[in-house]
Amino acid sequence: MEKGKIVSLEDRIPKLKQQRKKKANRRLIFLLLLFFLLIALVVYFQSPLSNIKKIEISGNNIYSNEEVIKVSGLSDNTNIWKVDKTEISKSLKNLPQMKSADVKIKLPNTVILEVSEYKRMAYIMNEKSYLPVLENGKILKGQESEEIPANAPILFGFSEGEPLKAMIKDLENLPEEVQNSISEIHHTPKESDQYRITLYMNDGFEVIASLRSFSEKMAHYPSLIAQIDSNSKGIIDLEVGSYFKPYGEEGAASNEEKAEDAE
Repeated sequence: MEKGKIVSLEDRIPKLKQQRKKKANRRLIFLLLLFFLLIALVVYFQSPLSNIKKIEISGNNIYSNEEVIKVSGLSDNTNIWKVDKTEISKSLKNLPQMKSADVKIKLPNTVILEVSEYKRMAYIMNEKSYLPVLENGKILKGQESEEIPANAPILFGFSEGEPLKAMIKDLENLPEEVQNSISEIHHTPKESDQYRITLYMNDGFEVIASLRSFSEKMAHYPSLIAQIDSNSKGIIDLEVGSYFKPYGEEGAASNEEKAEDAE
């Protein structure tokens, strides 16, 4: 070995001490940073800094933001880390018109409430007021209105049960154009068909149908009336086949006679 490449032990010791000192300093700095980070986290979790600062709500049309927030139980005093998403969702879905509710947390201080409400598919006549009927077939009591609804058909002779659920389901399956053309729907059951209904249309026609085939046949309503003389009004019978009987024609019952037959 060449003499010039030999390093004495005395020369190594200062360098080793310096390296060890640097490592010790780095370790100390790391521990101090970790300590202060833990202190900061403890302060954050225990102080108002971790409370909710913003609540974002989407999908609500019937319920106001204030109503949704009140039912959720959230406030600016709620710690973001103590938000129980499952419990909040359950509370919101207890609202009669609430279909679903999803709760999300957006750090550092925001809670997002994404809700979906049941649509009002029709209204039921209740003495002199009107009760909304939701898309799940439930009658919304306590929400009476004395004004005649203009955005949904009015139901007569229905109560909560299978015929009403079938009626609402069929309405939901109809094209919007056909939905908007219906003024009134009367439940007019007979012995051979408990699902028989009579509709009064905005264009002056009367439709007799069965809920067993209503949505399928009624979807073709625009093409049916297109084949009828615009000056002729009468009854479109969709119970078995599909045919038209003008008012006053032999065999065509008047509105009063139809109502009496239904009773």
